Amino acid sequence: MAKHRNDKLQGTLDLLVLQTLAVRGPLHGYAITAAVERSSAELLRVEEGSLYPALHRMEQQRWLKGKWGITDKNREARFYEITRAGRAQLARERQTWARLTEGVQRVLSYA
Repeated sequence: MAKHRNDKLQGTLDLLVLQTLAVRGPLHGYAITAAVERSSAELLRVEEGSLYPALHRMEQQRWLKGKWGITDKNREARFYEITRAGRAQLARERQTWARLTEGVQRVLSYA
């Protein structure tokens, strides 16, 4: 059975969300998914079913601060902003990603 292309992203959602909010500022959930898709030239897609539980979890961990606001389309939505703790977590996530990709590249080079 073929894996869905998003299966490769398991474990990277926090990194993608934190990086997106660090660069773009406060965004609501749909805008986060759209920003990830645009930034990745449509190579990555964040599913809403994964995003909203992750946003809630990151808010509980105080990596994000959420507050209600109005979107460009005049709809009420929760906007998320990265916190100081979130920036520290982003740095850790980036280091983990760098180690992971280096390890995978080493295996690919010798395999």
